[in-house]
Amino acid sequence: MNLTTRYLGLALENPLIASASPLNLDLSNIQRLEEAGAAAVVLPSIFEEQLEREMAEIERLTSIGAESSAETTSYFPSAATYRTGPHQYLDLIERARAAVDIPVIASLNGVTRSGWIDYARLVQEAGAHAIELNVYFVPGDPALSGSEVEQRYFDILRAVKAAVSIPVAVKLAPYFSSVGHTVQQLEREGADGFVLFNRFYQPDIDLGRLQLKRDLDLSTPLEIRLPLLWIAVLAGKTRASLAASTGVETADEVVKYLLAGADVVMSTSALLRHGIGHMKTLIDGLAAWLRARNVDSLSAIRGQMSQSKVSDTAAFERANYIQILQEWGADRGDR
Repeated sequence: MNLTTRYLGLALENPLIASASPLNLDLSNIQRLEEAGAAAVVLPSIFEEQLEREMAEIERLTSIGAESSAETTSYFPSAATYRTGPHQYLDLIERARAAVDIPVIASLNGVTRSGWIDYARLVQEAGAHAIELNVYFVPGDPALSGSEVEQRYFDILRAVKAAVSIPVAVKLAPYFSSVGHTVQQLEREGADGFVLFNRFYQPDIDLGRLQLKRDLDLSTPLEIRLPLLWIAVLAGKTRASLAASTGVETADEVVKYLLAGADVVMSTSALLRHGIGHMKTLIDGLAAWLRARNVDSLSAIRGQMSQSKVSDTAAFERANYIQILQEWGADRGDR
């Protein structure tokens, strides 16, 4: 059976990718993921705030004694020439490249243009096959317009693309006023792929302590519908790769995303719940589903249920919403 696919121009043995999670910070885990069948691995994000803190610390250390002895400062490299950024992350990329044969994708998580150009280059030099650009930005300022938010994405992508030659995917949030238009604009700026969607980790309130709770909830299959909708709408309308993320617990979610038109399917929460070996369960489940229907390749099913392929295109639009509400009301009235 042929499960091969392509993502960001990379040839993959199957469509299952281990997306960014704490599991992927350990080299032995990355090796185990490859053994379990993962076609690629996305390393956890390196955050802009981490880079800024390390830069500030280097500035502090290299300025000690500057007022008392100008001569002593000549023994320290300037912050501009010092190789800043968490070195462990770059080392992990290098060691992972040497240890596994599957593509290693770095993830950069930022909100501004500054600083990312140099670090994108360092990630490329360390051997990353591609970059996942995670523009994690919650526009909490009411004065900030939608177009300004979108422009921030465009500016960051343009800067990173100009700095590197490896493919760059953009991990999107679902909150744009027009997701499709934003995707088209980002593609024009050079995006090689899109990951749908980023899960913003929203706070809860602890009523006993009257404090904000910043805990982490793993995704569930109930969250599949929003990314499923937009992948189905975008499939066939962009040349960029489409990666499905969120809610992948079983092979059923994998198949649904592929039917909608995804090139690859990413999983994190299921691996954290069930362990690295669950990757093999997902792949085996996908193969079993295809085998039961005498389908011998992913290309035979990919996008079959996308908006451009189904006869009832209203299933993705407002008309279907009205019909669902009417049918639900009728069903309740019969009781």
